[in-house]
Amino acid sequence: MKEDTMPGLGSIGMPELLIVLMIIIIIFGVGKLPEIGGALGKGIREFRVAQQGLDEDSKTAEDKQEKKEEVKES
Repeated sequence: MKEDTMPGLGSIGMPELLIVLMIIIIIFGVGKLPEIGGALGKGIREFRVAQQGLDEDSKTAEDKQEKKEEVKES
């Protein structure tokens, strides 16, 4: 895989990303970009928090399963 491509996106490189950014600027205008960026950042943060919560829940479930197995062995 080339270094300038993102995993899972195929061959999207810097020129393609710049074209997409230009289209977004044309559609939404420069004034809306900070608002869109803030909303995107907030969404990413919420996703990460939810993902961490799921990771903690699965770890707790694994710990409970291990304790059950220890009790059965006793």
